[in-house]
Amino acid sequence: MSSWAPKRFWQNATVAEAPGGFRVLLDGREVRTPSKTPLIVPTQAMAEAIAAEWQAQDTKVRPETMPFTRSANSALDKVTPQFTDVADIIAAYGASDLLCYRAGHPKELVARQAAAWDPLLDWAAAKLDAPLTVTTGIVPIEQPAASVAALSARVHALTPFQLAGFHDLVAISGSLVLGFAISLKEIDVTEGWALSRVDETWQVEQWGEDEEATASEAVRKDGMMHAARFFALCG
Repeated sequence: MSSWAPKRFWQNATVAEAPGGFRVLLDGREVRTPSKTPLIVPTQAMAEAIAAEWQAQDTKVRPETMPFTRSANSALDKVTPQFTDVADIIAAYGASDLLCYRAGHPKELVARQAAAWDPLLDWAAAKLDAPLTVTTGIVPIEQPAASVAALSARVHALTPFQLAGFHDLVAISGSLVLGFAISLKEIDVTEGWALSRVDETWQVEQWGEDEEATASEAVRKDGMMHAARFFALCG
């Protein structure tokens, strides 16, 4: 049975225990991913969130309204079989973290970046054993090897389901430090979003909003909020 049936054929979406976690059943039949993998997730809360998405479908299945299902599919079909490659891609953000690249002017923006980002870099140094170097401009700099290694080890220690959510936290924010700060509950995702958009917020304040850019930002924000929720449901 395909996970992406074009029309609703079931009456009830329910949750049941399964080896290694919990599964979603549609009138007693298990949901599978697009690659035909049984959709078994690590926690009952995640399974219930997925079941609620299936139960909410009307006459046709609309994948765009099912973010938890899509993230779980990604964890099983994409992250699990290539875990090391995905973890390496995300860990690489530690060598070029957004929080380390600062403006040289105007002084108001310089001060705003420092006030927003310095406390998180201090936290990363103390709690993640990963002091990072700050620079002005966008020319890449080399970060301490021990710090990059410490951050990478933490990424590789995540489960495939955690990495599926963590991937989007980091890719959307542009910051491995922000991803860890959100996932470890040092800050909440709303604050994390705001901290990732310091430069963009500054530009809007100076020049006003662009409708297309604002719409794009809204989509990215929704994606980051969902990533945090999905990560939290991993247990």
